Amino acid sequence: MAEADELIARSRLPVSADRAFAWHERAGAFERLTPPWERMRVRERRGTIHDGDYVVLELRVGPISRRWVSVHSDYREGRSFVDEQVIGPFAFFRHQHLFDPAGDGCRMEDRIEYRLPFGLLGRAVGGAFARKRLARIFGYRHAVVAADLRRHEEARPLKVAVSGASGLIGRQLCAFLSTGGAEVRRLSRRWPAESPDDIFWDPARGAIAAERLEGLDAVVHLAGENLAEGRWTRERKQRIRDSRIDGTRLIAETLARLERPPAVLVSASAVGIYGARGELLVDEDDAPGAGFLAEVCRAWEAAAEPARRAGIRVVHPRFGVVLSPAGGALARMLTPFSLGLGGPIGGGRQGMSWVALDDALYACARAITDERLRGPVNVVAPQPVTQREFAATLGAVLGRPAVLPLPAPVVRLLFGELGERALLEGALVKPRRLEEVGFRFELPTLASALRHLLGRSGARRFTLAGHTAELLP
Repeated sequence: MAEADELIARSRLPVSADRAFAWHERAGAFERLTPPWERMRVRERRGTIHDGDYVVLELRVGPISRRWVSVHSDYREGRSFVDEQVIGPFAFFRHQHLFDPAGDGCRMEDRIEYRLPFGLLGRAVGGAFARKRLARIFGYRHAVVAADLRRHEEARPLKVAVSGASGLIGRQLCAFLSTGGAEVRRLSRRWPAESPDDIFWDPARGAIAAERLEGLDAVVHLAGENLAEGRWTRERKQRIRDSRIDGTRLIAETLARLERPPAVLVSASAVGIYGARGELLVDEDDAPGAGFLAEVCRAWEAAAEPARRAGIRVVHPRFGVVLSPAGGALARMLTPFSLGLGGPIGGGRQGMSWVALDDALYACARAITDERLRGPVNVVAPQPVTQREFAATLGAVLGRPAVLPLPAPVVRLLFGELGERALLEGALVKPRRLEEVGFRFELPTLASALRHLLGRSGARRFTLAGHTAELLP
């Protein structure tokens, strides 16, 4: 039998060992710890991290799907726990989590022992690949834990309802809030509900369990039909419009009638409201533009008026292109760019105002807790780029050329109006209101964001907003 290999990831965290341990014990920890480039999801879970608790994962590598079952053991409250593979891709995998007090913070250490299948042959063929992959995963995990814990220090635990909780932003926002100790309730169209904490609603029928919204601190409304799931036919444009306006109006009118309404409604919008602005920088004080997206965004924000009139603080996070390899625009770009087939779209001079997924979550959390924020708030990184600059940066991070353009006529032929409005038009948008309240972006530059999101920060050290995780041999 081949000797087990070992990888150690170690870093200092800005909170006590007890707080760092509690973060890992709460619902949502696994979702926050899973790198967005890993195709992994929870299929079944029992308990948390106590002895005998387990989790069943589905792990995909290319077209291959594997089941991974891990059982927890050696639970020592506030100090350590272990998860060990009983079924999965490794011949042996044992992961010990350690939390030790260190000055005014703590030291977090992950100690991983593993053996690949097929003994010495497996180690010779796949050893370097497995080690590099594990290093990327655990470097990323340490950086995210540190950033999340800093953000949780800024706010007390809350009771929050979230619509669109299964979407790209909503899923991770629920996980982030939960690991901070918040009580999160998901608005869901499923009946019966998957969880007793879910709140039933059906915006198409105007139905919502209003009594379940009483006494909440905040509601975050993210639901809406995906803009990029097909060509914009007349029927589809109507669904896009209705899914945003009807749902927002239902929530706003319901909250306005409550005896104990939430203090704040964070109701999503988008930078599409500015329309095509060429190379002109715009911020929240600029007037809306023209076109379908701008018209939808204006009506979308106006639909929250009943909540405003009832005295509820309403914030409209105007999201830019939210970057994550787990979904959205970046996920669609990765295959052609990884093959060296990427390049600028159209002329490449159109603005692309982007934000890393983690910063989008932190901005939403700030909108919940900071009473100075109300009305439109641009959720975009402080350094917008042109589409040509985006393509060049993504190619550089992937180590691939990015010189093959997608001409505007081809975009119009393939995507119709969707391509015209979403790909060939854009604006350079600044997050002025977030900056005015001192919001700090963890990933302010496109290169740093892509390296973090794609696990390209290096095999031995990962850095996120100054936090570095050391990977030891």
